[in-house]
Amino acid sequence: MASNSVVVKQPRNVSIGDWSSGLFHCTEDIKDCCFGCWCCPCHACSVTKKFGECLCLPLLDMCGLIPPVVMGMRFALRQRHGIKGTMCKDCLAATFCSPCVWCQISRELSNRTMPSSLADLIK
Repeated sequence: MASNSVVVKQPRNVSIGDWSSGLFHCTEDIKDCCFGCWCCPCHACSVTKKFGECLCLPLLDMCGLIPPVVMGMRFALRQRHGIKGTMCKDCLAATFCSPCVWCQISRELSNRTMPSSLADLIK
């Protein structure tokens, strides 16, 4: 008799104070990386929705020199999960590597978020 088993992606065991992946570790999720590089505004809106904020919030980043939304999201994620860092590093990363920051936030949300329902487990 063959057994049917369901394989579920488990959240990574991440220690408090560390990112689960680095800023330039985009190869950990190629699909997400491609989406973030080729269509960053759409990817940013998707990540913002996954974070629980307004879908269109990242569109405000197009208005200034320093992208306030991606910087604020990175800061909020660090605060939520106790990740070490500074506002200065958040500002530099958001200003010069915005697509990489959105990809890192997306990976972090995937690696630290537990499924909230059975439907999420099956995806």
